[in-house]
Amino acid sequence: MAGTVHTAGHAHHHEETFLTKWVFSQDHKMIGRQFLVTAIVMAIVAMMMSVFFRLQLGWPGESFGILNTFLGDKWAPDGILDRNMYLALVTMHGTIMVFFVLTGGLSGTFSNLLIPLQIGARDMASGFLNMLSYWFFFISSVVMIISLFVESGPAAAGWTIYPPLSALPQAVPGSGLGMTLWLVSMAIFIASSLLGGLNYIVTILNLRTKGMKMTRLPLTIWAFFITAVLGVLSFPVLFSAALLLIMDRSFGTAFYLSDIYIAGEALDATGGSPILFQHLFWFLGHPEVYIVMLPALGITSEIIATNSRKPIFGYRAMIGSILAIGFLSFIVWGHHMFVTGMNPFLGSVFVFTTLLIAIPSAVKAFNYITTLWKGNIVYTPAMLFSIGLVSSFVTGGVTGIILADSTLDITVHDTYFVVAHFHIVMGLSAIFGMFAGVYHWFPKMYGRMLNTKLGYAHFWITIVSAYGVFFPMHYLGLAGAPRRYYEYSEFAMFDQVVDLNVLISVFAIIGAAAQGIFLFNFFYSIFKGQKSVQNPWKSNTLEWTTPVEHIHGNWEGELPTVHRWAYDYSRYEEQDYMPQTVPLKEGEEDH
Repeated sequence: MAGTVHTAGHAHHHEETFLTKWVFSQDHKMIGRQFLVTAIVMAIVAMMMSVFFRLQLGWPGESFGILNTFLGDKWAPDGILDRNMYLALVTMHGTIMVFFVLTGGLSGTFSNLLIPLQIGARDMASGFLNMLSYWFFFISSVVMIISLFVESGPAAAGWTIYPPLSALPQAVPGSGLGMTLWLVSMAIFIASSLLGGLNYIVTILNLRTKGMKMTRLPLTIWAFFITAVLGVLSFPVLFSAALLLIMDRSFGTAFYLSDIYIAGEALDATGGSPILFQHLFWFLGHPEVYIVMLPALGITSEIIATNSRKPIFGYRAMIGSILAIGFLSFIVWGHHMFVTGMNPFLGSVFVFTTLLIAIPSAVKAFNYITTLWKGNIVYTPAMLFSIGLVSSFVTGGVTGIILADSTLDITVHDTYFVVAHFHIVMGLSAIFGMFAGVYHWFPKMYGRMLNTKLGYAHFWITIVSAYGVFFPMHYLGLAGAPRRYYEYSEFAMFDQVVDLNVLISVFAIIGAAAQGIFLFNFFYSIFKGQKSVQNPWKSNTLEWTTPVEHIHGNWEGELPTVHRWAYDYSRYEEQDYMPQTVPLKEGEEDH
């Protein structure tokens, strides 16, 4: 059986040095923590950027000392944000949040922490590849941060880096060295994702403990599994897009360039098409949305079932919906391109497939609501963030139906309506899933508990300010306000939206400040939090059968044997949960 790959003797491991334990660790629990802390640091950077550009949008042209303090005289003279720096901040905020926080932070943290623990394995299939995966992620993060300090400024072509803005080093200041470093960082990041993803897939398929059939896996593991498959299939396409862009920028090719004039001078690039880049980018870009969302949905499934004290509703339907979302995510990328002049018939195909993906998404939403229905709900901070995820997933999903329809999309394309949609459905939902996971598995990561009252304060301020930021943006979009504009005061038609921008900026500042509660709670609790018991949430999955203090190999002695699925809650009189390691009673059927 898979368990025999690692011997039980692994529990008694040789003494580790500082380097092998804290820096070049091959233990999945430590690597998960490394991913989490790196992602938190990157999230702080991205959040500060969003506050900086929201100051400009809320109060255009006004002087703010904080901008001058952080950005200096070049990019914020007299405390007024420079136009080129505004574009760079928007670009880097999007890049860091999507890739380094929501992809690296969510999958890196929780796939590493939970896959071996929930399937009953000693560690990942390859500890060395796992370590490499983290260090590639770390190096790519460092390169991305370094690009902020380049003289000509960081990348400024939007997080989607469409050519020709990104393909011509002379186009804008941010098209220079900053853009090159962006591409280098992303290439390293993609290597990290592929190493991690292959490792997750092999571990789940080959190292499950005795009795852990695929139909007994917790939904978290199903979500991480399909996420890894999506990443392995789609990230190489972004790599090729970035490689061709590097060729266009530095080696004189013309994959994306044709008939371009700069300052009245014609460039000799002919025959390329910027639309090719959009196809390559969004072929990754749409699966990327689900690479970000599926781990959050998997985490939510586990937390809602545990804290409703009820079996998850529709376990097999949930697996089916994860598989359907995974498949459909590869055939919907054209909905990002309805205004590129594509054939209307092709557009109608993408409309159909995009509307189709609403069905498995709705299955998940209804199953969460049905699991909560009449449950004996325990309102932990993790549970609140999970319910918050269901709320934002539904709210953002509804506007997705509007954007999926090509005729409706044309009027709101590239306006704040799109910004509102994807920030709620992807940004908020994934961040809520990440917070839920941190609150729920913090005892597993650090052996201590997070402060519950601070958790409640963090949740309520965050969800109110998040909706305060993104809900009014729908109205900005319907009024026609385009995204990525430095200011709207030059257009009389947008005078009506000035007050809304102030409101959004106020909520953005409050929401950013609220994350200070979480940061204090997190770092204080690592050292001073209340010590955790072995199974604080009375949960059924295998990770809560391991000792509180981390040991190499996860379990002392033999690996556990699994006898049942992960969701036997409130079915027995003697206790309201039944761990997966407890044998079935006589005459009792598996779920």
